[in-house]
Amino acid sequence: MVQKARIRLSGRDPSRLDFVCTQVKTIAKRTGVRMWGPVHLPTRKLKVPVRKSPCGEGTHSWERWQLRIHKRLIDLDADERTLRQIMRIQVPEDVYIEIELI
Repeated sequence: MVQKARIRLSGRDPSRLDFVCTQVKTIAKRTGVRMWGPVHLPTRKLKVPVRKSPCGEGTHSWERWQLRIHKRLIDLDADERTLRQIMRIQVPEDVYIEIELI
């Protein structure tokens, strides 16, 4: 039985996530490993309402800030050579990657 690796990517910029996903895809194709994904997981939206007035007096006007966290999920067969190449990928600063062996 072949072990599988589950790669979870998360970050604020979806274009950077897709860039890392395409790099993983090219490595999987080059090494001949089966790959499933990337699966787009639901976007997490963090909403923060903030008063516009710094002193608290005046009109009751609010600003609504929102932070979106995008997630991707990739499954592939865990070949030692493939995993070493995936670990060498230059991951941007705001992209978080987690590799789990199943």
